[in-house]
Amino acid sequence: MSAIDVLPLLTERMHEVLRIQAARSEGSVPADSGPAAQRVAYAAEREYWNDGGPTMAVTTDELVEGPQGPVRVRWFHPGGEARSVIVYVHGGGFVVGDLDTHDRIMRTLAAESGAVVVGVDYALSPEAKFPRAVHECAAVARHVAEHASDHGVAGGRVSFAGDSGGANLAVGATLLLRDQGGPEIESLLLYYGIYGLRDSRSRRRLGNEWDGLTQADLEFYLGSYVRGPQDLTDPYLDCLGADLDGFPPTYLLGSTVDPLIDDTLALADALSDHGVPHRLRSVGGVLHGFLHYSRVLPEAVEALAEGAAFHRSVVAARLTTPADR
Repeated sequence: MSAIDVLPLLTERMHEVLRIQAARSEGSVPADSGPAAQRVAYAAEREYWNDGGPTMAVTTDELVEGPQGPVRVRWFHPGGEARSVIVYVHGGGFVVGDLDTHDRIMRTLAAESGAVVVGVDYALSPEAKFPRAVHECAAVARHVAEHASDHGVAGGRVSFAGDSGGANLAVGATLLLRDQGGPEIESLLLYYGIYGLRDSRSRRRLGNEWDGLTQADLEFYLGSYVRGPQDLTDPYLDCLGADLDGFPPTYLLGSTVDPLIDDTLALADALSDHGVPHRLRSVGGVLHGFLHYSRVLPEAVEALAEGAAFHRSVVAARLTTPADR
């Protein structure tokens, strides 16, 4: 089945995003151009969208010791008394993206949630294969749990957030930490992630040049990430095949015209099966990756605010528990 034409389904603001993208684009970079060229092009594309947004009280970079060397992280402190920390794992198909490409998303999440947000500059593929990035994200969460007070977080606990491939890494790191004795993750904010489906109705019907997620694109990203077929069924990658008992409260966001929407719906079903409290939201008329476009898209602003509100509700419930006072 060929992909449908999603352009008539998009909102006028999403069309405005595409017009801006087209005016600023110097031409697409093919997948076979190599990761270095892809990363440069991706960073240049995101530069415009990261301009503006909330101002942080303090922003600091730090190196955290990972399983195979130091991992760069960035602390975003929105000001005031923070009672929690959110470790943010950026998307980019495991191949592109860094702390700068997702800067405005992280600043907005910090401002909306009141939490200190810590971005993770994990090792990218194909140079670094699964499960290295999962272990790096888990190592950062451990470090953050131990050193949050050094960054002005009063009695905070650690949560994860992530978009696209970063959402997959956030789930994998949460499972790894659970299996290795902690720290316990307080909440999860997952935006249009890839969670383990290899085929689905949405993958067959959706995905095109506008969002860069054709079937060939998805196969390229996943093929760059894994060492071989055996990784595809590993529970730290195949989240839908994992034991989700004891999982933290989770916010799930998807787009109805995203080829990965069925992954989000399937994960919501899996969380229901395991009795995990969660909230599912599907946004219409916007493409995969739409959180980047908060300069133009009200849906991006609303989604980040809603995820932040979900996180605040989880923290509030913990703070009203007598044992934690």
